[in-house]
Amino acid sequence: MSSTVKEKRAAFKALHEQGCFVIPNPWDVGSAKMLQGLGFKALASTSSGYAWSSGCADGAMSRDSVLAHLRTLVAATDLPVNADFESGYAADPEGVAISVRMAIDTGVAGLSIEDASGDPAMPVRDISDAVDRLRAARRAIDDAGGDTLLVGRAENFLLGRPDLTDTIARLKAYAQAGADCLYAPGLHTREQILAVVAAVAPKPVNLLIGGATAFNVQDVAAMGVRRISVGGALARTAWAGFLQAAQEIAEQGEFKAFAHAASGQTLNQFFQKKG
Repeated sequence: MSSTVKEKRAAFKALHEQGCFVIPNPWDVGSAKMLQGLGFKALASTSSGYAWSSGCADGAMSRDSVLAHLRTLVAATDLPVNADFESGYAADPEGVAISVRMAIDTGVAGLSIEDASGDPAMPVRDISDAVDRLRAARRAIDDAGGDTLLVGRAENFLLGRPDLTDTIARLKAYAQAGADCLYAPGLHTREQILAVVAAVAPKPVNLLIGGATAFNVQDVAAMGVRRISVGGALARTAWAGFLQAAQEIAEQGEFKAFAHAASGQTLNQFFQKKG
């Protein structure tokens, strides 16, 4: 049964109130429908997965193309969709507010704003600048009714600055600026995760698991994490299978990798039901 945007947003907020859920990251309509069919409760877009599917590097997609992509994902599923909205697609807080309002209009249930600058010389924004941008996003959400969840992202660990003290200071500042959920992609030890969860409590924390790890969902839940995302990992896994098969053909003239392909009949049956 089709859900309204209001219902999706209410369901999404409820997911953050207790327990721990996995929010996987589709990159197109087919992957979104498949993830819904597998029983997940919410989805999140992936800037990298979408960019690669468009033949671009992560970060190279325009705001208009990302907004169109979000509209497509939202329409494809009854699940709430959280937007990977990068740095807000704007040079200043006022521009971030405009972009966020546009994202809200796509029907997303939540969106994240990160503090990456895009400047190799200073990859992470000054904290005061980042806070101003989060506050602008918060105002845009509140002006639109306040039911879209805002995620504040501290990118230190992804950008070669594994400074836990600064990361925690940023996350606490983003929480005070109005973020509903906090996210520091790149954390990988139990000690780091526990420290972040404790620092921003009672606000929920999102953990990125983008590679093989000894942690399972139960382990992460026991640390107090509310949600787990996988970023571009599902897209990279799909690309790995594609590359293995294609390179085998190109370099060896062999087709053995097709032994691991999904059944066309199974896929057709699934999408006939979901179409």
